[in-house]
Amino acid sequence: MMSSNALYTDLSGYYDLMCCDINYPAQSNTVHRLHQLLGNGGKAHLDLACGTGPHIRHFINYGYHSIGLDLNQPMLDLAKARCPQAHFMLQNMCSFTLDKPVDLISCFLYSIHYSAGIDQLKRCIASVYAALNAGGVFCFNAVDKDKICNHSAVRHSTTHDNSHFEFESLWHYSGSGEQQALKLRIAKTSAGNTQLWQDEHPMVAINFAELQALLLPYFEVHILAHDYDKISPWDNTSGNALFACVKRCFPA
Repeated sequence: MMSSNALYTDLSGYYDLMCCDINYPAQSNTVHRLHQLLGNGGKAHLDLACGTGPHIRHFINYGYHSIGLDLNQPMLDLAKARCPQAHFMLQNMCSFTLDKPVDLISCFLYSIHYSAGIDQLKRCIASVYAALNAGGVFCFNAVDKDKICNHSAVRHSTTHDNSHFEFESLWHYSGSGEQQALKLRIAKTSAGNTQLWQDEHPMVAINFAELQALLLPYFEVHILAHDYDKISPWDNTSGNALFACVKRCFPA
């Protein structure tokens, strides 16, 4: 039995389940190492689109003073419970401001694409630049619109509270324009009954050459392989990459 009714209008209750296969320690450690290699040595950290705060937990353990920023208050409530030492802000990452600049800004899980359009992405980059101390680092991962396979989905499943969950995410790009879609699907099966939740998020579509061009006036840009086990250069062919950007003294 299938239902088209949404499980929740708010994903916060499913966020950690949906992301249960993500290696948060490895991702956090890689960005920490990049900051050690490229950054100014400071310990003030901001995580954009922080969700329920799983990355922040690890940065606190590394000795950072962390801030989490998100547009979803229920997510921030969960993050605060997880990381009571951190400070959390309900703001849009495309137009945020801080009381004091930070040394490291992270944005995990392709969340940079939530800018939804090129103009918003430009504002996000400018906001990040303004929020960083001299020599500060901005790290995020991205997908190249020209290398998206519209039929390649990522799937995983888990069991929680006597229910079986199946999660699926899929990038889709029409081939033109500055928007792509992140399609999400959750199936929850309890006592033989299955509920289905589906949604589609508008995301900014950009290739890596275009993204680098937006970043270069503000940052020294390092494009790295999307590999959290080792730090190595991007191979110029993969559609996924990790960007490590060091703040320039003066924007070009």
